[in-house]
Amino acid sequence: MVRSAQLRDVQSLSSLLADSFHPANSWLFWLYPLLRLGIYEDLRNRLKHRHPQYECLTAMRSLQPKVIGTVEIAVRPIHDGQCLFELPYISNLAVHSRYRRRGIATQLLLRSEAQAIAWGFQDVYLHVLEHNHPAQSLYTSLGYQLVSTEFTYINWLLQQPRQILLHKRLN
Repeated sequence: MVRSAQLRDVQSLSSLLADSFHPANSWLFWLYPLLRLGIYEDLRNRLKHRHPQYECLTAMRSLQPKVIGTVEIAVRPIHDGQCLFELPYISNLAVHSRYRRRGIATQLLLRSEAQAIAWGFQDVYLHVLEHNHPAQSLYTSLGYQLVSTEFTYINWLLQQPRQILLHKRLN
């Protein structure tokens, strides 16, 4: 079941996002509580002061209400390499590790795309890390195409992978 996130979901969502993007077993494990708190506060703020062109979706386990996935979509400035546009941008797609490869991410993405269409847009954008091949495969299978690969010196200094900007034209 996919629905709009509620303030009561923030604790579960922030744990899911922290576990997905900042695993406690990485070399930054000592920062994990701080990262989780930052995610919690950012998400709580976005949900509390919702912008008309912002949506956070949650995938819930239907038998026991439990957050097992999430995604956010918001209209924000996107630079496509040539111009700056205000367009829908999908971010923070995460599915609990026990529930992956069951179509949950696909459902969340399709609902995000439907939201972009409801706002009157025909395009969506998102970033994926260059080493995240499972996510790249998912996005490609849903029709997302490469716009650019972004490299910053911060990525290089922190030894983090480059980000790939993807685009999809919606029907």
